[in-house]
Amino acid sequence: HRRDGRVNGMMTVKRPRIEGFAIVSREGMIAGSDSSFPEVLKIPADQEFYQASLNRASAVANGRHSAEGGPKEAARRRIVLTRRVRRVTPDPRNPKAVLWNPATAPFDEAWQRLGADDGMLAVVGGTDVFSLFLTLGYDAFFLTRAQASVPRGRPVFAGVGAGTTPEDVLKMHGLVLRKTRMLDSATGTLLEEWGPPG
Repeated sequence: HRRDGRVNGMMTVKRPRIEGFAIVSREGMIAGSDSSFPEVLKIPADQEFYQASLNRASAVANGRHSAEGGPKEAARRRIVLTRRVRRVTPDPRNPKAVLWNPATAPFDEAWQRLGADDGMLAVVGGTDVFSLFLTLGYDAFFLTRAQASVPRGRPVFAGVGAGTTPEDVLKMHGLVLRKTRMLDSATGTLLEEWGPPG
């Protein structure tokens, strides 16, 4: 697919800009082994960056067990990835959301059914969702690197662990490190921005 949504010369849905947002432990984990968000990853500077980024988004994409939290969570349009629906269906619990089964329906169908503008889609996890969008193509992935340890947990991407870092996975999918900046010097928390070359 081209960015303008043309397929074989016919106009379809215009794809949004796709940006991912994750904070990881030293080991590349986004959650504990019980799937809970670890207190040691709750860094105010990262939360501020994250919520400001989500405020720019036209919609959010997350798995059934993930959500971004914050005061505006209920007001955001969202695509919830789940295997519990056949294709794409309205979320019966949230009029601003659709449920999407990526195994049976293309992303463009979910985006069109959501009815969001062509702005930015913020991908907020979990592991399977972050990994799926690696194959769909991120325009940017913001990886916050905390110095805290979560030794056994859920990785940001499938394949992280046993010597493979989140950065290794991003590189394997053709993304390059664009810039790094210190988010919080007191905790040594860095923000890495990854994206396609060029």
